Amino acid sequence: MDTHLIGARRACSASIRVCSVRISRTGGVAGLFRNFSIGVIACAGLSACADSQFSDNGFKSLAPVSTGSTTAAGGKEWSGRSGASGHPAMTADAVRTAAADFPSCIARLEPAAARRGISQQDFVRFTSGLTPDLRLMDLMDAQPEFTKAFWDYLDTLVTEARIRRGREMLARYDRDFDAVERSYGVDRHVLAAIWGVETNFGSQGGDRPVLRSTATLACVGRRQAYFREEFLSALEIVSRGDVNPDHFKGSWAGAFGPTQFMPTTFKRHAVDFDGDGRRDIVDSIPDVLASMANKLRADGWIAGAPWGYEVSVPRGFDYLKAGRSHQMTLAQWSQLGVRRADGGPLPSGGDTAYLMVPAGAKGPAFLMFQNFRAIMRYNPSEAYALAIGHLADRMRGGGPFVRPWPRQERVLSRNERLELQRHLASRGHDIGEADGRLGPASRHAIMKFQAAQGLPPDGFATASLLDRLRAN
Repeated sequence: MDTHLIGARRACSASIRVCSVRISRTGGVAGLFRNFSIGVIACAGLSACADSQFSDNGFKSLAPVSTGSTTAAGGKEWSGRSGASGHPAMTADAVRTAAADFPSCIARLEPAAARRGISQQDFVRFTSGLTPDLRLMDLMDAQPEFTKAFWDYLDTLVTEARIRRGREMLARYDRDFDAVERSYGVDRHVLAAIWGVETNFGSQGGDRPVLRSTATLACVGRRQAYFREEFLSALEIVSRGDVNPDHFKGSWAGAFGPTQFMPTTFKRHAVDFDGDGRRDIVDSIPDVLASMANKLRADGWIAGAPWGYEVSVPRGFDYLKAGRSHQMTLAQWSQLGVRRADGGPLPSGGDTAYLMVPAGAKGPAFLMFQNFRAIMRYNPSEAYALAIGHLADRMRGGGPFVRPWPRQERVLSRNERLELQRHLASRGHDIGEADGRLGPASRHAIMKFQAAQGLPPDGFATASLLDRLRAN
C-alpha cells in the first residue's frame, strides 16, 4: 500500500456512522482537517467500522477505533469504565470524547514536529492510520489491591535462571562489556543486571507499537502534556532512522528496547557505540550497553565504588537514623556499631551512605552509596535498585543475603494501608496524603507511633501494627 495514500472504507451497519480517511500525497495531516478539498471525510465520533485497518511502514492498528472500547495488542479491550484515579480526564465520557478528537489532536502536533526538523512527509508517513489504544486507560489507572512484599519482589527478579543467563551474556558479549566498562566506568555486572531485569535480556520488551502508545497517551487521559513530549520524541527517533520502525515496540507507556528507555531518555542518553551512524538501542548490543552506561554515568555513577552492601546493626539500634535523609560517613556508622553482614568492620574512608531497612528490624539492613542512588534514577524504587545490585553481585559470584527476610509478615492491602494512614492522621501524625502509598511522611509517622509504643521505630507497616492502631 502507498504509505502516502491510506484509506479505510467499509459500509457499517445503519446504526454505525461511516468513517473514511484519505491522506493526500500533497497535504500534511494538519491540513487535512483544515481543508476538505484535499480528500478528507471527517470521522464523526470515530465510529466503530468493524474491520478498518491501516498500514504505515509496519505499524498496524490492531483493532477498530471506537468510542466504546478498543482492542489492544494483547487482545484485551478497554473496560469502558472510569479510571480508579478519579482524575477528570479519566472518566469514561472524557476518554470517549478525547478518542473522538484523536485525529485532530495528532494533526495539531504537526507544527511542533516541524520545529524539531520532522518533515511533513515523514509526519504523514508515521502518523497516518494511527488509532488510539484505549486499553491503555485501564493500564494507566490500574491500582492493584495487594502489593508484593519486598522479598517476593526480589525472589521474582533475582532467580538462579536469571543469574545463569546473565553470566552467559557476560561471556558472550565480553568484548562489548569490556569496551563499555573502559569508556564509561560502569560495572558490567550492573549493566547485565539492568538488562536482565528490564527485559530478561531482550526477550520481554513489550509488543505495543511505541508510536501508537505514546500518541494515545498524548491525546487521551490524565498525562497528555508528559506524553506529547514522548510522542514527538518517538517521531524524531523513527524519522531519523535510529531504530527500525518494525522493531519500535515496547511497553504500554512507550518504554522500548532491552534498556526500556522512554523516547525522551533515548534523546538524552542513547549512544552510537558501534559507529554505524545510528543510535540503535533495539538491535545493536554495543549501543544498548553503552546507552545504559551513559545514563548511569550522567546520573552520578562513581567508577570503582560499590552500590551498597548488607550490614548488621547492634541490638537496641536507633532506627530513626535509617532512611535516605540520614547520610553519614562509614566512620560514623562504625561508631554506631554497624558492621558488615559477616561481622567484619566497615571499610575505612569518608564515603557517605544511608541505612536502608526495607523489612524493618526483623529483616536485613543495607548501607547504600551514591551508585545505589544512580540506579534509582533508572527506576525510582528501592526494591528495584536493590534487586539490580543484588543480581549484579550474584552474577559476579556473591551469595544470598545473610539475614533472612521476615516472610511470616503479611503485606498490607491498599485498603489496609489507607486505614493505617487514617488511624495515624487521627492521632495527629503528619502522613502526607492518605493515598494507600506509604511514602516518607507516612513512614516517619509510623516510626513516631512505634517509638511511643515502645517498639523498634523501623517504619515497617505490618498487620500487627495495624491491629495495634485499631485497638488504641
